[in-house]
Amino acid sequence: MILELADIRIQAGQQSAFDEAIQRGLNTVVCHARGFRGFKVNKCIESPERYVLTIFWDTLEDHTVAFRQSELFSQWRAIVGPFFASPPVVEHFDLLARSA
Repeated sequence: MILELADIRIQAGQQSAFDEAIQRGLNTVVCHARGFRGFKVNKCIESPERYVLTIFWDTLEDHTVAFRQSELFSQWRAIVGPFFASPPVVEHFDLLARSA
C-alpha cells in the first residue's frame, strides 16, 4: 500500500468552507478512484490555513496515472483547488514499520 501525503495551504479565512469542500470531494469523487483505500485529513492547530491530507492507494500508479489522468482528478480539483493559497506539496511513502 502507498501513502500519499499532501501538505495543503489554503487562503486565510476560508477554513469552514474548505473543511466542507475537502470532505465532499473525498467522499463523492476521490473514493471512486481505482486503488483508493481510504484517507485522513488533519488540520493544523498552530497554522489554521494548513492541512495534511493522507490518502492510501494500492499502488503508486493508481494515484499518479489512473487518478491524475482521469476526469475524477478534474472534478476533485474543481472542488478544492479554488481554496489553495499555493499548490500542495505531494509526496508518496512506503510503509517501513508500524505499531501492533
